[in-house]
Amino acid sequence: MAPDELPSNLKTIRQLSDSIVEAQRPIRILDAVKWDDAVRTEFFANKCQQLPKVDRPYYQNSPLAYDPVLKRSEFLEIELDIKRRLGEYSPVGGIMRRMCREYIDTLRMIESRGTPDFSRFSQELYGSAHDRFYEGEPTLADFGSKMAEALTAIDDAHLLAPEPRSIPAADAVKILSERLTQNFAHPIEVLLSDGIVADAAAGSNYIKLRTDAVFNDRDLRVLEVHEGWVHVGTTLNGMAQPVCTFLSKGPPSSTITQEGLAILVENLSFLSHPERLRRVANRIRAVGMAEDGANFLDIFRFYLEQGLTEDDAYSSTARVFRGSTPDGQPFTKDVSYSKGFILIYNYLQLAIRQGLIDRIPLLFCGKTTLGDLRTISHLVEEGIVVRPQILPPQFADLRALAAWMCYSSFLRGLNLDRIAKDYAAIL
Repeated sequence: MAPDELPSNLKTIRQLSDSIVEAQRPIRILDAVKWDDAVRTEFFANKCQQLPKVDRPYYQNSPLAYDPVLKRSEFLEIELDIKRRLGEYSPVGGIMRRMCREYIDTLRMIESRGTPDFSRFSQELYGSAHDRFYEGEPTLADFGSKMAEALTAIDDAHLLAPEPRSIPAADAVKILSERLTQNFAHPIEVLLSDGIVADAAAGSNYIKLRTDAVFNDRDLRVLEVHEGWVHVGTTLNGMAQPVCTFLSKGPPSSTITQEGLAILVENLSFLSHPERLRRVANRIRAVGMAEDGANFLDIFRFYLEQGLTEDDAYSSTARVFRGSTPDGQPFTKDVSYSKGFILIYNYLQLAIRQGLIDRIPLLFCGKTTLGDLRTISHLVEEGIVVRPQILPPQFADLRALAAWMCYSSFLRGLNLDRIAKDYAAIL
């Protein structure tokens, strides 16, 4: 339905939603915090013995494409306009007003690049390695350590050697394009890029692969699921929303849900593997170390001890300190993968236990957050939000997922340490 064909009440929501989408358009968090190649070159010229020369003036010399002060005022005005036009307690208005406040905090984080406030805003938006899921539970840092411990046991068995990578990025583009074309009705472009830190990154209807990256077949299947089915799929579902167009874009809180979904679908597809899990676990450990006072050289050496090359160790360490300084507190975005996975896993178990299984696919209706999902479900019932059309196979038919979660709910209650004593004779 075209915007001008909507009933007047829905037209108002659409107009306010569009204003948020338009206002956030120039905000590019990762572009604002990344370090240029000159920093890398100088670090290696100094034999990896000196902290990179990144400070507050470094970021100030990298101007933004907008005035953050004016942009904050714009979001504040949109938030007030939502309240005036939809009322104090409108459910959809509540989501949009929260998004405005979150974008304001995002802008404050970007404005504070190179200062201690940067990491404080980052922790507020993405979380901390020392976050607990509820009182008495382990922290995310504990989760990272537990994963590392399990992976060490796998390594010591010498049975699962890393799979070699021999597919150059140019060939990977063709292979991934063919796979996505077979599974998506919408055209998804796969292209090469020199401007990304990770091996791959997703946009609205495209996936970028880093030009100098090398892949294997498992990597490409993971990218198909992680970047394609989840990141691009939820964007396309959000863009298909006739009223709540804000679901096509997401502030940092949606990153936690997005990355958690992507890791979950990887595992449900049996595509994840120890090497990838180690990368995710080490990111948590690195962020936690930096929060505890470790500097760039400390984290760089940590990654070398994990078996990374100097070049990969630099890239992984730069992810931790981008936006900050090499001896400052970290950018905590990388904890969102595991934090989101655990939060969503718990949500799935509880939703199935409470007979709310119909809500689970709504995680894919756009760039949602767990905290908004109950409201989203009511908006679906009212016809304000439409159900997602693009879903990973595991969520298109929930029978197997529901069965597995029922088993999992029971298995979680077993004490593995006690079981280990009984199983000692057969292990």
